Amino acid sequence: MAGQNLIEKITQRFAVGLEKDHVVHSGDFISIRPAHILTHDNTGAVMNKFKAIGATKMANPRQMMFALDHRIQDTSEENLKKYASIEAFAKDMGVDFYPAGRGIGHQIMCEEGYVWPGGMAVASDSHSNMYGGLGCLGTPVVRTDAAAIWATGRTWWQVPPIAKINLVSKLKKGVTGKDVIIALCGFFNNDEVLNHALEFGGDGIAGLSIDQRLTIANMTTEWGTLAGLFPCDEVTISWLKDRAEFVAKRGLAGVPSDENGNGTHPRLNENRIQDLIDNPIQADDDAFYASEITIRLDSVQPYIAGPDNLKVTAPAVEMREKNIKINKAYLVSCVNSRVEDIADAAAVVKGKKVAEGVEFYMAAASSEVQAEAEKRGDWQALVEAGAIPLPPGCGPCIGLGQGLLGDNEVGISATNRNFKGRMGSKSAKAYLASPAVVAASAIAGKFDVPDEFEDTAIKAEQKVSGQTAKTPGKVKILDGFPETIKGELIFCYQDNLNTDGIFPGKYTYIDDFTPEQQAEVVMENYDPDFVKLSKKGDILIGGFNFGSGSSREQAATALKYRGIQLLLAGSFSETYKRNAINNGYLVIEIPKLVNDLKIAYGEDKLTVRTGIEAKVDFAKSTVVADGVEYGIGPVGTAAQELIIIGGLENWVKENIGK
Repeated sequence: MAGQNLIEKITQRFAVGLEKDHVVHSGDFISIRPAHILTHDNTGAVMNKFKAIGATKMANPRQMMFALDHRIQDTSEENLKKYASIEAFAKDMGVDFYPAGRGIGHQIMCEEGYVWPGGMAVASDSHSNMYGGLGCLGTPVVRTDAAAIWATGRTWWQVPPIAKINLVSKLKKGVTGKDVIIALCGFFNNDEVLNHALEFGGDGIAGLSIDQRLTIANMTTEWGTLAGLFPCDEVTISWLKDRAEFVAKRGLAGVPSDENGNGTHPRLNENRIQDLIDNPIQADDDAFYASEITIRLDSVQPYIAGPDNLKVTAPAVEMREKNIKINKAYLVSCVNSRVEDIADAAAVVKGKKVAEGVEFYMAAASSEVQAEAEKRGDWQALVEAGAIPLPPGCGPCIGLGQGLLGDNEVGISATNRNFKGRMGSKSAKAYLASPAVVAASAIAGKFDVPDEFEDTAIKAEQKVSGQTAKTPGKVKILDGFPETIKGELIFCYQDNLNTDGIFPGKYTYIDDFTPEQQAEVVMENYDPDFVKLSKKGDILIGGFNFGSGSSREQAATALKYRGIQLLLAGSFSETYKRNAINNGYLVIEIPKLVNDLKIAYGEDKLTVRTGIEAKVDFAKSTVVADGVEYGIGPVGTAAQELIIIGGLENWVKENIGK
């Protein structure tokens, strides 16, 4: 059996209830107890779930952190009341709380040491991937998971397939981490790493600052992955030492959890840093990776991505020649509003003025970032050039507050997402670029780049392993969980079948929509004949990235209520998978069987009753269909528990206080 990669080793540290001698590998369903969890403005929604399951206290208040960062420009009575209720709840529960204005939660997680190399931290926000920039395994969870962690300290995770990303050589002057991740998203734009976790390596890492690593890790989310982990090296240790020195001078003001009571920061301190030096964690030499991607950093140049997605990218020098005028520019968000980013933008605008007719908005990632930028003079340089300052928070990146894109406007932004309508009007066009390119464009009034670059091709390649991570042994089956399941395969070939196709949005907010009604409209937008074709006890098998799009949980429960006893697919949207299992509905990935069925049945019919009876053997981790045996990932006891008890909320009710 192959050794463990870094992600598997960290996961092993935070796994709970493993069988003796169980070595964690990709594909395992496990119970995890992350070191920390962040919730932001959605804390209010998690509070409601927490109370609904009957919880009255946190399992471990030191595990939680609340930071208000999304609607901080909203000073309405309603929002201020919501913020006050979250703060009061934090005080009552003994949870660390950071008020509006302190900064973006992900940045605070890093600044205050909740994010730690070799650790595992989660957030009810998709950009928790960012923590990987500091060597911490960061991955998103949904709100039900957050409530479960509050109440029990635990939730579940299926270790995803893991890809190695080799960064070799060095970046050219004027090229940034933002350009690296845009290059990767644009070059590998066919879901090559969808729902994977990434491990960065290669000699090029040593030349990347922590700010650049955080940017790259943050936007692995947009590449479709669940984690983006850098190793802990000398650059990481140096950053931690500087940060520990800073907080020691700053004192403990604003640090809620001074557990040791002796004036030492509870997380950022010399002892913890020395432990990292003395006990490094790294991948085994024979670690398995599902694929390896290599990119030469010296082939990267500044890029502009968009509009509407990151799969379309072009060199900034090429976009400059198109003379596309802009209306707004943005230096905001958790991906590119740190000290180096602000400095890069300030160097471009110094002594110049923002073009007439252009609005240039900026917000620091945190109050401490802004204070440092002011100390360096970078903040003032941007203000003098005409940039419009906003408070440290999310704001226009997610379409909230001042500075949104109007109808048919064009914006260039150093944020991480440019989905249609996200930053304002649906008719607007949003493009993404580095802070320097954004600043240069704001000055020019059109797409521009501050330096000249030869337009050369990206040098990158991918090697896919033809093997699997491991051959699982016999899986322990809990009482009440079936060792085998049999049923006829009903095949829906379409890839990227989104949740609106599975459960139409027009029914989503009908609060009294019954399980029986859900069952009658399932797959209505995909195939109106599905309900007539499907039978209770069927095993549904879908295509790849099943359940993409909206996070509505009814897209999982409606199939369950229809009597589909098991859901197979080539791969699932991670949010869909979490919603299904959190509702006690098992989903399993089996790509080879999906490809075989696509060859056999093609795309003539949206839904096909195959006549094939499949036998799923959970003890052996196999599926036998039409005389062929296929391997599946082991369904561990963590997943079995959730299926037996009927979902995560029921599991929490059973385990509160244990």
